[in-house]
Amino acid sequence: MLEAFTDRYVYFMTVALLVIGLYGMLGKRSLVKKLIGMIIFQTAVFLFFIEGATKFFIENGEKLRASVPVIDPDKIGIDPALYVNPLPHVLILTAIVVSVATTGVALALLLTIHRRYHSLDEKVILEQMRQ
Repeated sequence: MLEAFTDRYVYFMTVALLVIGLYGMLGKRSLVKKLIGMIIFQTAVFLFFIEGATKFFIENGEKLRASVPVIDPDKIGIDPALYVNPLPHVLILTAIVVSVATTGVALALLLTIHRRYHSLDEKVILEQMRQ
């Protein structure tokens, strides 16, 4: 049981981050806390994809991590199963850039909302919008 947890601890941490982020987005009234929850949720998704991209292989009964995708016949060989797929890493790098841009735009919108309504509390803003 303990070995199953230690082999998959990243997935448990990812689920914990997903729950924290989802709670921050849905359970909080402050728009800043909702934005922080969104960032935590995005980070959990990035972690999930990156962890899924890593591989292990077994050589002489020993579990080894896969290598970088530079084929070196002298060290590892030419079997593509022994190398990490670089595509998920590239996609997540692009997603991180988009996430930073989205966070910047969201912070600018929060600044504009605060200047207009003098609050970042969701209920206060909705009340003022109804008037």
